[in-house]
Amino acid sequence: MLEAKFTIEHQAGLQARPAALFVQVASRFVSRIWIAKGLKKVNAKSIMGVMSLGVRQGDEVTIIIEGEDESKAMSAIQRLIASNFSEVPHNNASS
Repeated sequence: MLEAKFTIEHQAGLQARPAALFVQVASRFVSRIWIAKGLKKVNAKSIMGVMSLGVRQGDEVTIIIEGEDESKAMSAIQRLIASNFSEVPHNNASS
């Protein structure tokens, strides 16, 4: 299991387009992926779940990943957040 904290810098937080890109990237992997804010943890492959967290610009979230491709999944999510949601990494990209 991998776990990492990230600060969301996108001006829309994890709403609309950034949330959709996040779910799109998470859905490419077979591992179970969760995103947590405060005490609430949701399935990162669910657009409604991700949006229900109400993540705003500057909020810290925790990504928890468990499964056979967890390293690749964490790397892809990390790249997406680092690019401020301007890049959609592919699961076959080198880590």
